[in-house]
Amino acid sequence: MAVVEWKKQNGVAIVSMCNAANRMNQIFAQDLNRCLDQVASDTDVKSMILTSLDEKNFSQGIDVEWIGEKLAANQGREIIDFMYGMNNIFKRLLLFPVPVIAAINGHAFGNGAILTCACDFRFMKEDKGFFCFPEVDIGIPFLPGMIALVRKALPEYMFNHMVLSGQRMTAGDLEHANVIVKACENREDLMKEATVFAEGFDKKRGIFRELKKRAHKDVCRIMDEQDPEFINTLNLFVAEDG
Repeated sequence: MAVVEWKKQNGVAIVSMCNAANRMNQIFAQDLNRCLDQVASDTDVKSMILTSLDEKNFSQGIDVEWIGEKLAANQGREIIDFMYGMNNIFKRLLLFPVPVIAAINGHAFGNGAILTCACDFRFMKEDKGFFCFPEVDIGIPFLPGMIALVRKALPEYMFNHMVLSGQRMTAGDLEHANVIVKACENREDLMKEATVFAEGFDKKRGIFRELKKRAHKDVCRIMDEQDPEFINTLNLFVAEDG
């Protein structure tokens, strides 16, 4: 069973994560990359929405339990492949040849929040769901590429506070800081607003591709040049005593 699926509606690709909390592991990365392949190959697609079918969660981020099981089984290669798979997803979203809109329908924690930062625009429903980076509380430091991604989407004052405090932000908080386009009343309103926004784009793919390539070249360079130092050595956690 797929953990990510997509459909096309009036030239808009709606990519839906459909595995409840949508925790990210190797299967998740493979499935999302598969969907992005299919969307990119459909030249009738003019824009893309990334959302979740779960009532409560957009994505709870990295599947820490899965990583722990792989470490215990000395299967570090699978973790490394997963981390590079997620970096590939981040870069693909950054450089995708059509606008990518995150419709944040619930909790977006950690890597789930970072996933929305890789998108071009964000909408979020305000009746349920928080946006936060709990890494400071669970001892998982950001990779350099993750830091660059978040800084693309958040103002510096909010980035600094959220990363160091782990504070949960509401849709209203994010709208006030211009992190999202709009805080929407409920899920129905969220998808309506995101879809109308997405349908407003009808541009040539070449210009989107080149604009994004130039705008995000430093983020991609950091992922390519700095992240391997931590991924290849599985330097992903920090002990409680520092």
